[in-house]
Amino acid sequence: MCACVVLVVGMVAAINLAVPMLAASDLHPSASALIWIVDTYVVFFACLVIPGGAAGDRFGRKGVLLAGLALFAFGALLSAIAPNVPFLLAGRAITGIGAAAVLPNTLAVLLHAVPAERTGVTIATWASMTGIGGVVGNVGGGAVLAGGSWRWLFAAAVPLSLVLVAFVARIAPVSPRHERPLSPLGAVLLVGASVALLLGIVEGPEAGWASPIVLAGFAGSVVLFALWTFVELKAEHPLLDPRLFRVPALRSACLGMTAIFFGMFALFYVNASFLQYGKGFSVLMTGLGIIPLTVPVILGARHVGKLVQRFGVDAVVAIAFLFCGCGLIGLSTSDASTPYPAYAAWLVVTGIGVTLALPTLSAAISGSLPPAQAGVGAGLQATTREFGSALGVAVIGTVLTGRFVAALPKDIRAGHDPHTVAQALAAAPGRSPEVISAFVTGASTALRVIGVSVLVLGTLVVLQSRLSRNTK
Repeated sequence: MCACVVLVVGMVAAINLAVPMLAASDLHPSASALIWIVDTYVVFFACLVIPGGAAGDRFGRKGVLLAGLALFAFGALLSAIAPNVPFLLAGRAITGIGAAAVLPNTLAVLLHAVPAERTGVTIATWASMTGIGGVVGNVGGGAVLAGGSWRWLFAAAVPLSLVLVAFVARIAPVSPRHERPLSPLGAVLLVGASVALLLGIVEGPEAGWASPIVLAGFAGSVVLFALWTFVELKAEHPLLDPRLFRVPALRSACLGMTAIFFGMFALFYVNASFLQYGKGFSVLMTGLGIIPLTVPVILGARHVGKLVQRFGVDAVVAIAFLFCGCGLIGLSTSDASTPYPAYAAWLVVTGIGVTLALPTLSAAISGSLPPAQAGVGAGLQATTREFGSALGVAVIGTVLTGRFVAALPKDIRAGHDPHTVAQALAAAPGRSPEVISAFVTGASTALRVIGVSVLVLGTLVVLQSRLSRNTK
């Protein structure tokens, strides 16, 4: 079960390493298409993880888990052989649907399989796999991509998925089914609203912020989120009851979880390209280059509970966002001449913030709901994490593209309108230093925007939490 979690979470991180290769590939993706290649998987993963758990309850957790792994393998295969960008996006969507069926049912199978006295340790071990998955995705993805083609990343996922299918079929026990309604309309509306929101954000730099497609994306998102809320409020057994967010502590913790993953995966997206373009790292060294971020998580996660007991939830969350936001702003000061140890030091600062935030916010989400709704709490955590990741990639990719284009010399922009490093280098092959300099400028601005956003969101999270405590 843990291997399944590492696989589906690792893919979220690994794809960022392939962005420079994809940009220079024969698919010739635009800047917005690159963001969609990363985000399509994450959006379907985020929006369908709660329906995936409900499907497991109703049709059998083992069966849905096996179906999810098979879909993951099929989507990865389609991505590996994709002749064009739409084909690749379809493969990414199918892979995301598979991941949404896998993640919640791995925990459900585990909890059915282990004795009651081992439940706490089992949940903690399972939860730690999401962090390990990020590390494995970066290091393992870097090793695979070192072979020279982005297609190998998806091809490698196929046999891994099929091996796990064989192990799950042989080892996992069959658990009882429950007649839990699925609310497919709610799931479709949630996916549609999320895609429409990201469409507005992602297409802005290329299509123009006042263009019909961007305005339609934002307007459609508002309408679809409103329809989703209406449908879920009217449903007798909603998958995700909007009334839950009336609980201030839950609302605050969910916003906090979204904000932390917003910052973390925005960093992953830019870090992969910055180290390869700006520092000249190989793809394998780039995968290894993010490891300093994970050092505090590995060494300090088990001590966070004691800090919460001593200083309180609000203080720990405030410090977490301070470290995370300041770490991102510190990273924004890096350029091609910055020594890697200085860059790594800011990664550690950011990692301290992530280490303090994740267990504290996870416990806050779980503690805001009664034990009977533990499954809803787990689904909320997965949804907020993945939605924050998708939003972070969309926002930082949008800011990066806009600033990169503005920083390019006018004669390179004239007549070519490049929106990626690969397009700019193709338009001006002899002027690599100027193109890379423009990219580094764009990356610095984008990281600064994300860092400030994380600090602002963290302030809102802490204020909401304190107000909720004061009104009790």
